[in-house]
Amino acid sequence: MVRLLLSGLLVFFLGIPELTWAASTGSESRLDLTQHTVGYFALLIFICAYVLVVLEEYTHLRKSKPVILAAGLIWIGIALAYGGGSDLPAQAARHNLLDYAELFLFLLVAMTYVNALEERRIFDALRSWLLHKGFNLRQIFWLTGVMAFFISPIADNMTTALLMCAVILAVGRDNHAFIAVSCINIVIAANAGGAFSPFGDITTLMVWQKGVVEFWEFFALFIPSVLNWFIPALIMSFTVPQSAPQTIDSRPVPVKRGAFAILALFIFTIALAVTFHNSLHLPPVLGMFTGLALLQLYGYYLKKTYHQARNRGYVDPFESVMSQAHTHTKAGFDIFDKIARSEWDTLLFFYGVVMCVGGLGFIGYLELASNLLYGQLGATYANIAIGLLSSVVDNIPVMFAVLTMNPDMPVGQWLLVTLTAGVGGSLLSIGSAAGVALMGQARGHYTFMSHLKWTPVIALGYFGSIGAHMLINRSLF
Repeated sequence: MVRLLLSGLLVFFLGIPELTWAASTGSESRLDLTQHTVGYFALLIFICAYVLVVLEEYTHLRKSKPVILAAGLIWIGIALAYGGGSDLPAQAARHNLLDYAELFLFLLVAMTYVNALEERRIFDALRSWLLHKGFNLRQIFWLTGVMAFFISPIADNMTTALLMCAVILAVGRDNHAFIAVSCINIVIAANAGGAFSPFGDITTLMVWQKGVVEFWEFFALFIPSVLNWFIPALIMSFTVPQSAPQTIDSRPVPVKRGAFAILALFIFTIALAVTFHNSLHLPPVLGMFTGLALLQLYGYYLKKTYHQARNRGYVDPFESVMSQAHTHTKAGFDIFDKIARSEWDTLLFFYGVVMCVGGLGFIGYLELASNLLYGQLGATYANIAIGLLSSVVDNIPVMFAVLTMNPDMPVGQWLLVTLTAGVGGSLLSIGSAAGVALMGQARGHYTFMSHLKWTPVIALGYFGSIGAHMLINRSLF
């Protein structure tokens, strides 16, 4: 039965039209499947999967599920088109898997550190400090924006946005207008802050690991990124009153033992990744995993000295309550719990995207897109258009597609597409993970329409940052 089904699929995929051969790549030649049934099938599958990704908020179907299935179906079609007698599809699939594995492991370590800092209550303490300083609403609007901008280069933009949004919700209470405009400000700031750092967003990380932009060259985008956030923030701030927020009756939150040591280890781990890449010419993921080992050893120390610390007077009231309610709660610090709480849906979604886009590239569609965008429009207009596209389509597949096309561009153009893909998602609430996350957290206050109302103002920041980059960094073009 299985053989009969595979035979039927093979006949379907090879039926129409005739295959043409791409340029020779060695002993074998790659098939041009762009006008073949397999190509049309792959495009249809990818579009259907991505529609489900866009509708995740309404269907509650995790975004990783449709793209993983689409990836499998696309590569089945490719394998059947080659009739099972060629090694080219397997070689291409393994190449894409290697790209994914390096990024997956890198992100896994970064997420583990962020989860460890969250568990040690670094972020809770920061939020508590903001709430108890007596700032007025306009000052909180600016402070949350500034902090989102400078935290997102280290933590991911979604975690940063959720942290700052928690402050806004606690301060704003029932002030609908303040919460809405502050959430927009946070989304813009978090996305802009992630654009000038190799660690600020998955897209910048992909560009760095690909080797087209060196680590320190990303910081040439700092001033354009600041302008991308500051221009719309300045205009929106005039709508925020300078009145005092309602009284906050929550208590200050202390950090747990070892919180600042873990923060220092995280910074050191980032330095290790940079050193491995720039000085030793090794994959940066090796540096990240070396840093993970240091976190594991420090976690072991925290766990072994937990009871000694309690005997010396250290008491964590929250942990005591949890231990009484759940007798199975582990005392001290459990590193594998931090790994388990990583954003697995995001990591698996990334797998599906890499394999889907890799399959479409192997079929030949990315070469066609590259010729259309970079051959006819030119690099500058193409990179600006890619940023606009990322406001509708997630910037991860967009950037991976550009890296797969690998157009011949100077560093200035690679920085331009890094900037636009990173901040273009701020134009719409659905354009970035930060925006989607805040629509759920501030449900009823921050919506697609409340964000859309400010899109023309956000666009001023978008094009202002592009102009600033082309002026300040013109020597890189």
